[in-house]
Amino acid sequence: MAIKQPVFQPDSLVKDIVLQFPKASDYFKMKKIDFCCGGAKPLKTAAEEKGLLTDTVIGELYGLLESYPVLEGDYVWNDAPSPELISHIIHKHHAYLRQELPLIAQNVTKVFRVHGEDSPHLGEMYRLFNQLKDELLEHTAHEEEHEFPAIADYEKGGDAAALASLRDSFVHLEEEHDAAGNILRQLREVTNDYQPPAHACTTYRLTYARLEELEAMTFEHVHLENNILFPRYQ
Repeated sequence: MAIKQPVFQPDSLVKDIVLQFPKASDYFKMKKIDFCCGGAKPLKTAAEEKGLLTDTVIGELYGLLESYPVLEGDYVWNDAPSPELISHIIHKHHAYLRQELPLIAQNVTKVFRVHGEDSPHLGEMYRLFNQLKDELLEHTAHEEEHEFPAIADYEKGGDAAALASLRDSFVHLEEEHDAAGNILRQLREVTNDYQPPAHACTTYRLTYARLEELEAMTFEHVHLENNILFPRYQ
């Protein structure tokens, strides 16, 4: 059976474009368009906020679609059962954070101590990253201890009260996602879009690269929760 191909319009929500055409997430990352926390915006609005022409963005999305047509299987997380999606989030995204955040912290600390006196923005980078690290680790632990088990319990036959409690918890989780997104935006600003200065050493450059990877992984992580998992219960 043929897969229905997405249609991109100025009023299409950014998050819906990614849900229909997952490859668009790579394009939006490149254009610095937030498709997770800020994904509930029309494409026209998101493009204009970045100084982009809507028609150009739409044309480039269709060009990308020609190279990467939607195939059967591309909707795996849209249609996957919640337990399977949750397992993916835990084993890919939560595991990534637990493994990578301490390593990135070592790089951030070293760069700040060595170069911070000559580059004051590294002090702000150090502060923002450590705030983000603490919040993300606390957030993921709470999800695994409380919200994800609550979803599993509800799937087994929860009542209206259990559903209402889930919805309340999702509001809080989405607020935490927004806070993380705001810190990531500030990190990108203070690092000049993760462009290290010409004199930067290898550790300096590696630190910026790992922070940018963290941003991309967090966007994907939040997208799976905000745009796919949570709406199933709202």
